[in-house]
Amino acid sequence: MDSWLSGLSQHGYSILFAAVFLEAIGIPVPAALALLIAGAAAARGALHPGLTVATALTAMMAGDTILFLMGRYTGWWLLSLLCRLSLNPESCILRSADSFYKRGRMLLVVAKFVPGINTMAPPMAGSMNMRLLQFLPLDLAGAVLYAGAYLGLGWIFSDALGVMTRGYQMFGRALGWVVIAALAVYLAFVIRVWIKARALRSVPFVSPADVARAMSSDAAIIYDVRSHNYYDSKATRIKGSKRLEPNALHQFDEPVAAGAQVYLYCSCVREATSARVAHMLREKGLHTAVIKGGLRAWKKAGLPLEPVPPDEIEALPGFDT
Repeated sequence: MDSWLSGLSQHGYSILFAAVFLEAIGIPVPAALALLIAGAAAARGALHPGLTVATALTAMMAGDTILFLMGRYTGWWLLSLLCRLSLNPESCILRSADSFYKRGRMLLVVAKFVPGINTMAPPMAGSMNMRLLQFLPLDLAGAVLYAGAYLGLGWIFSDALGVMTRGYQMFGRALGWVVIAALAVYLAFVIRVWIKARALRSVPFVSPADVARAMSSDAAIIYDVRSHNYYDSKATRIKGSKRLEPNALHQFDEPVAAGAQVYLYCSCVREATSARVAHMLREKGLHTAVIKGGLRAWKKAGLPLEPVPPDEIEALPGFDT
């Protein structure tokens, strides 16, 4: 026990900083567990309480500020990247954005406790043009609340540290079972994704060139099923396409001529949104296909684009004022 605490006192600050910082920038690291252990170690004298708090807050603020600045200069691109592991990245962004916009600035204070919002809040604040001097005090308050809660719990229940570290071999075996369980959960998730993907395999994919040729026919209709790009005033779309909100298909009542071919495109990984919407439209009896590669492939092929009409841009609240 004494040797373990000695090692913790030598490397504990680096470990704590790394865990908190990595979680802050979106990497799935259990920072809460690191904070609990650090709080317990501080209570037992292995770490200095003041340095422990300073390390945690510095790491959290550094990660959040980096994401805030990246959100300011990359906008929705960074949010798409953070949601990349989602089956429907654009809906992931939309759900997080909806919570953030509805609850406003003060969500930053409690964002660390809300899964799905904790990493998204800083870049959202940046993309909404919140001033840095507005962001920093709110984020600091949230960091103090989050770090203080877990460090405090670790301090109060510091006696549990001895139980956790007693018997290194037993702890190692338990950790091994935890890793195996985590792998099993991940495998189950992959299988679930694969099963869902099978339902979409019946949806045909068409190359951008083939769709461009079909556009000369009045029987061809192209729908843009992106969500978040309609919040960007500089957004472009395929020339002649129409908007179809993927999260409100129950409101889709636009008449489609009998025999008309409907093409869909998005900008997410593996055309996940387009495939999902196409599957639902085919169940409604519409002849639907997905543009392979989405908007990115269309642009790469040098095919015509147009700005999104100003009246279709959804003005979301910003923090400019």
